[in-house]
Amino acid sequence: MIDNFISNLQDGIYHVLHINAYDHILFLIVLTVPYLFKDWKRVLLLITVFTAGHCLTLSLATYNVISVNANVISFLIPLTILVVALFNIFTAGKKTHHTKIGLLFFMALFFGLIHGLGFADDLSNLITATENKFIAILEIALGIEIGQLIIAFIVIFLSFICQTIFRFSKRDWVMVISAIVLGSVLPLLINSQLFS
Repeated sequence: MIDNFISNLQDGIYHVLHINAYDHILFLIVLTVPYLFKDWKRVLLLITVFTAGHCLTLSLATYNVISVNANVISFLIPLTILVVALFNIFTAGKKTHHTKIGLLFFMALFFGLIHGLGFADDLSNLITATENKFIAILEIALGIEIGQLIIAFIVIFLSFICQTIFRFSKRDWVMVISAIVLGSVLPLLINSQLFS
């Protein structure tokens, strides 16, 4: 039982931190780049809401309640990253990230639902036949949460260094990082199998 827990926890962390999961990392970068350490509660809530959405669709897909075309999901995931990157670019230097809390949490939840569908196919390979699927999903979700918090900490730490030591303005930092992510995600959208 403890072996399954550790294995599932590691699978969840690996899902986020693996180099092939760079779309997940890109999403976390644009989700957290507007924040600093003083905003840790808000970042934690955003990431937890994202994980909850992720976990919900993982569960629904695992129990065959929903099924979505993989090509649609492979298009929607980079689209979610594009939307958040554009949101950051157009709101950089404004108080939007602090005043529009409902919009940001809704976006995090909705995008978590989409990203969870992208992981659903891989999940069936991770859960053993003897495991309780629901418990395994929760254990993997805990690993995903830990992995996401690691990425968020790195992003916030780099933001802190660049804004305090190197004196980047917050507005410029958010715009530059979001533009880099935007440039990284455009090829994923253009080369999507949805239009092939």
